[in-house]
Amino acid sequence: MEEIEVFLAVIEAGSQTAAARQLGRSLQSVNRALAALEQSVGVELVRRTTRQSVATEAGLAFYRRVKPAFAEITEARLEAANRRVEPSGLLRIAAPVLFGSTHVVPAIAEFMARFPQIEVDVNMSDRPIDVVGDGFDLAVRIRELPDSSLKTRRLGELRTVVYGAPDYFARHGRPRHPNELSDHQSILRRTGRGEVDIWRFQVDGRATTVQVNGRFHTDNMTAAHAAARHGLGVGYGPFWQIRDLVDQGALEIVLESFEAPRTPVRAVFPPSPIPPAKTHLFVDLLAERLKHERL
Repeated sequence: MEEIEVFLAVIEAGSQTAAARQLGRSLQSVNRALAALEQSVGVELVRRTTRQSVATEAGLAFYRRVKPAFAEITEARLEAANRRVEPSGLLRIAAPVLFGSTHVVPAIAEFMARFPQIEVDVNMSDRPIDVVGDGFDLAVRIRELPDSSLKTRRLGELRTVVYGAPDYFARHGRPRHPNELSDHQSILRRTGRGEVDIWRFQVDGRATTVQVNGRFHTDNMTAAHAAARHGLGVGYGPFWQIRDLVDQGALEIVLESFEAPRTPVRAVFPPSPIPPAKTHLFVDLLAERLKHERL
C-alpha cells in the first residue's frame, strides 16, 4: 500500500520531488518505494528525468487499475476506524412531519439511549431543505431524488393504497378496477402544489393515472383518514398512515393488485467520503427498524 501510494503521488504530482513534498517524505524514500514497486511487478512504471517523472505505457495502465482500488481501500480503512469511535456530539436530522414523528423519533430515542454522549436536533418539515447549506448531518426523504452530489442510502419503500370504511363499501360497492373510481366519492387532498385529484396505479404492468372527484376536500391527512372512517368516500395515501385503522377494521384496502410502484425512503447525506460515526450508526439503526415495519 505504501509503495502504491507513492506511485500514485508521483504520477499525479508529475515528479518525485513534488510527490515527496506532497507526502511529507524524503526524496530518497520516494525513490526507494517506487523502485521496490517496479521490481515487484517486473516492469518499468515511471520514466524519470531530472525535471519530471512520466508514466510509461505499462505505468499508465497500472495507474488506471490501482487508483480506484486504492481509493476503495483507503475509504474502507477510514470507515473501519470510524466505527470504533464512540459517537458523540450534535446530530442534526431533517425528516417529513408525519413519517418523522412515527418512525424517525422512536429510532432517535433508541439511539440516544445507546449513546449518552449524543444530542439530537430534528427539523420536521415537508418542504425541500438544503442538506449542506442548512447544516444537516442527514435528511430522510420519501420520493425519487434527482441526481446530485449528495450521497444516499435506501432505507425502505412505502405502499400507496386506496381505502375506505366497510359501511361505505356496503352502501356503494367495492371498486374492482381503477376506472370504477369515477363512480365513487373520493376524498381530495390539497397540498402546496394544488389539489391532488390524480391517483397513480399500475395496470397490466404499466403506470397509469386516474382523475377522481369528490365533495370532501382537505389539506390534512388526519382529516382525510377521519373522513374515510365516517364514510365520506374513498381515500388514497400511504399505507403506514392507516395501518392501525386497517388492523382495527375501521378501514379496508381495495384495488391492491393495481397499486402504483412503491415509493423509496432514503437517507441523504452531505457529499463527504465517510460520514461521521454518529451519522452512519444512526442510519444503520433506522434502516434495521424500518426493515421490520409494515410500510
